[in-house]
Amino acid sequence: MAKKASPSSRRKQSTSLETSESIEAQVQAFLEKGGEIQQVPKGVSGQTNTAGPKHITLGKKPRN
Repeated sequence: MAKKASPSSRRKQSTSLETSESIEAQVQAFLEKGGEIQQVPKGVSGQTNTAGPKHITLGKKPRN
């Protein structure tokens, strides 16, 4: 007996398909308006400033 797909799995499949189609349509519209897509080399980051504290403090500051 074949197992039926649950409603939630059918929703996930149709949502991802709609998303892929939507992205494709948006890309095509962007290119048709003269937009360009740049290829970013692997390992390149958009983060420009890495200096600064690397920790967070939670709670109240200690009194001096």
